[in-house]
Amino acid sequence: MSITSKRLAVIIPSRSSPSQASFLSRAISSIRAQTAQRYCAIEVLVCLDKGESAPALPQQLDVRFIEAASSGQAAALNAGAAQASADYLAFLEDDDRWHPQRLAYALQVLEHADFTSSTQLEVDENETIVRINDFPTPSGWLMPLSSWHRVGQFDASFRWHLDNEWLGRLGASGLRRVHLVEATAPVQPQFAAQVRPWLLNCLQLGGPQVSLARHPLLVPLVTRLIHGNSGMATIERDPRAGSVSKAEIERLIGMYGRFPW
Repeated sequence: MSITSKRLAVIIPSRSSPSQASFLSRAISSIRAQTAQRYCAIEVLVCLDKGESAPALPQQLDVRFIEAASSGQAAALNAGAAQASADYLAFLEDDDRWHPQRLAYALQVLEHADFTSSTQLEVDENETIVRINDFPTPSGWLMPLSSWHRVGQFDASFRWHLDNEWLGRLGASGLRRVHLVEATAPVQPQFAAQVRPWLLNCLQLGGPQVSLARHPLLVPLVTRLIHGNSGMATIERDPRAGSVSKAEIERLIGMYGRFPW
């Protein structure tokens, strides 16, 4: 079956905050601007913590709100995936957004792979570029729904590193994974080691079926907003969160023999 007849579900976990509506509007607008809409039907599912009310959004954004059975990112993501009726599954954090060709390039790769991830362009709240982040955050994940079912749901016992835990199971599954990088990025391990060591982490810590592939753009397919309320910022400033993060990393190394990427 060609991709012209495919359906795609995008899961957006979102928690109540003063910026929730503006974050969501921007994230969903970036989905609706995808060039892949010409040949792929896209459904957007915004997943809320149990008991939270849906924020007011412009009607033209056309989203479906889902309430998770409990609080936490894993519960929200799992609730959305359980409701997805599609051939492909993608995730997008509510404070991130996609380049208009993000899905088009990733869908092409999925003709010969089982999972794609992506680098991100990090910007601050003034839209100033901070850096390129090579970690495979879920905002850059796209997969056939069959890959999701094979690997399984997110483990809700992880607060901060549920994505790493899921990537550990992905690496053990034997599924073929491609990490998409911008056109000028190194894709051979010896060159990545010299200038982009986090790309080497993807190759060495992701599992035996990981490869790097360039797309034609000079910037990453995902733009990630850096702000004071993000998870990583919380880990850095809150000793309790930092302690939980450290314990989860140690747990993952015990489970997989490495910190999965």
